[in-house]
Amino acid sequence: MFDKILIANRGEIALRILRACKELGIATVAVHSTADADAMHVRLADESVCIGPPQARDSYLNIPSLLAACEITGADAVHPGYGFLSENARFADILESHNIHFIGPKAEHIRIMGDKIEAKRTAKRLGIPCVPGSEGGITDDDEALRVAADIGYPVLVKAAAGGGGRGMKVARSEADLVHALQTARTEAKAAFGDDAVYLEKYLEKPRHIEIQVLGDGRGNAVHLGERDCSLQRRHQKVWEEATSPALNAAMRDDIGGVVARAMQELGYLGAGTIEFLYEDGQFYFIEMNTRIQVEHPVTEMITGIDLVNEQIRIAAGSPLSFRQEDVVIEGHAIECRINAEHPVTFRPSPGKITYFHPPGGLGVRVDSAVYQGYSIPPYYDSLMGKLIVHGRTRNECLMRLRRALDEFVVEGVETTLPLFRALVRNPDMQNGVYDIHWLEKFLSGGGMDQPAG
Repeated sequence: MFDKILIANRGEIALRILRACKELGIATVAVHSTADADAMHVRLADESVCIGPPQARDSYLNIPSLLAACEITGADAVHPGYGFLSENARFADILESHNIHFIGPKAEHIRIMGDKIEAKRTAKRLGIPCVPGSEGGITDDDEALRVAADIGYPVLVKAAAGGGGRGMKVARSEADLVHALQTARTEAKAAFGDDAVYLEKYLEKPRHIEIQVLGDGRGNAVHLGERDCSLQRRHQKVWEEATSPALNAAMRDDIGGVVARAMQELGYLGAGTIEFLYEDGQFYFIEMNTRIQVEHPVTEMITGIDLVNEQIRIAAGSPLSFRQEDVVIEGHAIECRINAEHPVTFRPSPGKITYFHPPGGLGVRVDSAVYQGYSIPPYYDSLMGKLIVHGRTRNECLMRLRRALDEFVVEGVETTLPLFRALVRNPDMQNGVYDIHWLEKFLSGGGMDQPAG
């Protein structure tokens, strides 16, 4: 096992990793920018190192500074959390060259899955169902028009190195497609430095279903069921739940088995998530995230398995501590991402938290690194924390979530709590009948102006 882990992240995920380290008896190093000197994980870590000014490129993305922090403190492993350098294969390689363990997948798997085109090729080879589309990158407009005619409109133009909805455009006709290609390439080049794009069939009303996997790099891999992440705004997840209201146990076992066998064949090491669009009983692979996910707590709540603990154990060379048949899914869990944002416009709201009272009680978990008197800096993602609720049934979970949201009090900054209070009372959400377009229609249709049910 590792002696000391450096946590190369900030906010709630840094605190989440720190807690897992403490439970394993591992010393911790918190790194921070000057803007995060008073962060909770910095206060609680065994050691802390300032790695630069507020801008992420000069601190949390500064590989030389992170290496220096490892050298200074003697850390023998780095946990990257999510975001920042968590899916940076070069960072993993550099750490390895300095005899420092990267708590994550092999660099080769990060590279494969970080390229959307190569990821799709790999998924097909491993027997994972994929969305119909181009076999590789689209090099010219004529080729794009031929592919679109073959798979049928509407089609989706996507950046090969994309993420977060950037470089992604829908085309419903030939004229649309020519314009979408130009726009997507421009956005992709600006955002990722790579203008490569590819085409996929556009599904009209899909759900976003993802399968959590763990592999130990020794040919052992398991799935931990699915999460439904269909409630999104601008391709960013807002509300996640497990299990999905759209799947039954047989469907879960079937797609989970496909994914677990694929990860075994790949020799995958660590935690990962295979993401699908799901429509009319069919799953279509869209991407794999080679890291811990923001929404991992809902899986922990229904399985009782500590995913971050397993990440650390596996990275240290231990085999999986359980088999597929040991994974038992119990009850239902929902996570709400509480952001420091206006609940309708989603305008960021940095500033000082003058009052903070999180909810509690049976089945209620709050993953947050903020506290009363803490000032949310304007330089980073506006996620304040996550409210995760578990119940024996989905209905019990919804009622518990409703109660917990009403208990949650944050003053001094605007938050998205009012949005979730409206959502948990909405009949569509209560019945689980929503898709990836539902939330934006709800917001554009004045859903937040309707009286609570």
